[in-house]
Amino acid sequence: MELLLWMSAPLVRLDCLTLKIMTMKKTGVYMAVCGLLVGVGLWLLGTQIKGGLNGISDNQRVVTVRGLSEREVRANKVTWPIVSKEVGNDLPSIYANVERTNDAILAFLKSNGIEDAEIAVNAPQVIDLQADRYSNMDQRYRYNVTNVVVVTSSQVDKVNELIQRQTELLKQGIAIVAGDYQYQTTYEYTDLNSIKPEMIADATTNAREAAKKFADDSDSKLGKIKTASQGQFTIEDRDQYTPYIKRVRVVSTIVYYLKD
Repeated sequence: MELLLWMSAPLVRLDCLTLKIMTMKKTGVYMAVCGLLVGVGLWLLGTQIKGGLNGISDNQRVVTVRGLSEREVRANKVTWPIVSKEVGNDLPSIYANVERTNDAILAFLKSNGIEDAEIAVNAPQVIDLQADRYSNMDQRYRYNVTNVVVVTSSQVDKVNELIQRQTELLKQGIAIVAGDYQYQTTYEYTDLNSIKPEMIADATTNAREAAKKFADDSDSKLGKIKTASQGQFTIEDRDQYTPYIKRVRVVSTIVYYLKD
């Protein structure tokens, strides 16, 4: 029995040595694999960082452009104040003349297609010239009365025609006051919402064309929009001679990214 135990002892030592060698080999393989994975991970991380830095650099290259859109439109609303004046010393007589003047003006308007809803008769404005303490001049007439009949209509062409025919009132002895800055004929365009979408699209297209031209000239490619802002719409007279023709204008400002 002791002989067998003595003979088996070297075998046990041999098996332990073999196990230890195999364990060391496995550990070496494990370490090699781990080192390889770490190396690959670092390479991938470096690639991602480089790509991110390149992306940041590309995103910092931008171009700012403005796109303009303009339209000429005809006014669709007119306000025409018809002003007459009466002077005298007797208020009842002056008011009687004001009533006759209003009747003649209303008849002229209605006979030429202006509706009642488009006409407003304002209360007469009376100035007592003798009560003006800042005036030292002798006044021939005490009262100066201003009478205003206002036409507000969408019949712009019709009203323009009647403005040219005011001489018909003069023939009836009605003096129409012209050139008073306080009572100017005004024209408006109120249908802006109907042309807004088309004008915004037009301004955006013009801005993109300008950006594309800049990108081509700088050997770049046009990227996505970074920011965009739309300016306010403005409506102005085309010129001082045709106030019933309006110029509508809008400018859009867009910032594009540039890419290599």
